[in-house]
Amino acid sequence: MTPPEASDALNADETMPPAVSLRLEVIKKRSDFLQAARARRQGTASMMVQMRNRRDDNPAKRVGFTCSKKVGNAVARNRAKRRLREAARTVLPTHGADGCDYVLIGRAEATANRPFDLLIGDLRYALKKLHADK
Repeated sequence: MTPPEASDALNADETMPPAVSLRLEVIKKRSDFLQAARARRQGTASMMVQMRNRRDDNPAKRVGFTCSKKVGNAVARNRAKRRLREAARTVLPTHGADGCDYVLIGRAEATANRPFDLLIGDLRYALKKLHADK
């Protein structure tokens, strides 16, 4: 069974996510994380966002997530990463640039406890700042 298609009339507004959940391409190799760490970064109250323009022919937006042990135990880190994953799924399709890698790093206390609408606002702000200087 396939999920329903989003009608064009409802998705004319760019802020509304599509009806079908989007699956982002995920960064898994350590070398990709290290390359993103050497690239541009923007901090917000709830996360750090690193962005690297891959400069290749692949137009896919890739994203990686990480939380250090400063965030808390495994349960707290996983909760923070789940929230970052959902924020990225909501924001990156419309505000992310093609051919870029993004790494979202959770912050202790803030990522897990920040209201979700503010978390999304933080990600949009970081992307706007990163793309303005690109």
